[in-house]
Amino acid sequence: MSSETESTPQTGRLARRATILRFLFRYRKSGVFNGLALDASLEQEDVTDEGSPERFADELEAMGPTFVKLGQMLSTRPDLVPPAYAVALERMQEDVAPIPYNLVREQVEDALGVRIGKAFESFDETPLGCASLAQVHRATLRDGREVAVKVQRPGVAQQLLSDLELLRGVTDAADRMTELGRHVRFSEWLAEFSRSLMAELDYVAEAENLERFRQHLLPFQRLWVPAPIWDYTSKRVLTMELAQGTRVDQITGLRRTEESMTPLAEELLRGYLDQIFVHGEIHADPHPGNLRVTDDGRLAIFDLGMVANVPPRQRDRLLKLLFAAVDGRGEQVAEESISLGVRLDDYDEPRYLREVGQLISRYSAHQASMSEGRVVLELVRIATQCGLRTAPELSLLGKTLLNLDTVCHALAPGLDTQRLVEDQLQHVMRARLRKSLSSPNLASEMMEVQALMRDGPRKVSDILSLVAENRLQMRVTGLEESRLMENLQKIANRISVGVITAALIMASSLMMRVSTPHTVWGYPVVALVLFLVGVMLGCGIVISSLLSDHRARKREEAGPR
Repeated sequence: MSSETESTPQTGRLARRATILRFLFRYRKSGVFNGLALDASLEQEDVTDEGSPERFADELEAMGPTFVKLGQMLSTRPDLVPPAYAVALERMQEDVAPIPYNLVREQVEDALGVRIGKAFESFDETPLGCASLAQVHRATLRDGREVAVKVQRPGVAQQLLSDLELLRGVTDAADRMTELGRHVRFSEWLAEFSRSLMAELDYVAEAENLERFRQHLLPFQRLWVPAPIWDYTSKRVLTMELAQGTRVDQITGLRRTEESMTPLAEELLRGYLDQIFVHGEIHADPHPGNLRVTDDGRLAIFDLGMVANVPPRQRDRLLKLLFAAVDGRGEQVAEESISLGVRLDDYDEPRYLREVGQLISRYSAHQASMSEGRVVLELVRIATQCGLRTAPELSLLGKTLLNLDTVCHALAPGLDTQRLVEDQLQHVMRARLRKSLSSPNLASEMMEVQALMRDGPRKVSDILSLVAENRLQMRVTGLEESRLMENLQKIANRISVGVITAALIMASSLMMRVSTPHTVWGYPVVALVLFLVGVMLGCGIVISSLLSDHRARKREEAGPR
């Protein structure tokens, strides 16, 4: 009985892995996950019928929360999925059944360490919304404040970890065996996806995101981020102020005529651009479900679980890239994207420069029909086709801008987002310039200049003295750690073994004519032994060459630092 119980989890993992591989194999010719090496046993099954993009999204939803989130992330990668599939994934909705209230109560009481009736004045048993990872309930605190309580579904973390482990094996195989895997690096993308997914399960981190976004968006008075209630927040339960209002895509025509939504759309776009390029944080999911127009005319922003951080230098390059795009400078867009990416062995620079130039020209000529987010995502797709692996932050930026464009047009259909983006980027650049001229930065630069003036003459004098005395030397380091020394030792060893093998065979052939009383099959024993040893060494060299030798690694070159 115990052995049967122990085998059940392993059986479940094998069945789950077969389901994942069968799904990938079904869509192998659709342009999604092309080239993955799957189990040969699955090829014999009748799973070759390709489905539509809508069916692809439906099957992802049916496979559980991990794949719902995977689909949402895939919608940001035009280099991985065809346009029709990306559109279907963008429309994915997490329509899941609510978990029973008794399980919700157990989760809340276990996470907060207090009975739910003691912590809250009232707690609505009917959820406000349900998703694959959590569901939200309306509640009232003891002081009368209305709050929203986000409760993580029981067992969802364990399921995510199990699915991610299975996907890790698939992506590692794809990176080793396929050309697409070498271009995209599925394993690196999955690692980034895993980190963001695990962060989304940590509601303390989401509460910190809410606090940070509240502070950063204070200058934008029409934007409002609900504050977390820290006393009622833990890793699996998040309590925050209740954001009541109307979804931005459900605003009635009557309200739109009575109240202009253009200021809200402008503030949202300005606030998010400021958040990205000043504070270095990207919330890639500002879709209509995460935004509410409140009764007092503000725009409420919540669900900040997935937030990516952008380092300062990468932030500068993204800013230059986007500014060059809205200004119509295609060559600079290409240069900045190259500096952000990794040039692979088959990188085609003339084609890339030509296609990026054409893309920016089309954008400049058809600004009304091409959004900034669509341009950035198209840039990622062109880069992959031309052998340039782009930074993941570029895809996130494109997805964020695309979502913002959708929301802004839902609020104010006639809004000129291109002009607004250009104005805000100029504002960001002026702010960064003022920051670079601040007293701390100037003091730091003056200290470096002082050190150069103090130490420069002495160092120049030392170099001239070495040149005059013919003692200037250059040292090349790193060879001992590189594959060069390893390969040289391998060559030397094989030459030595080859010489010994040839000597043994020559010696045995000469000794064959020497008469001796000790023979085997009519041949001298010593000569026969030397011959067999030589043959074995020679076969060993051939087998070692076939098994261990490999082609040189394909060149990958990062952009300038």
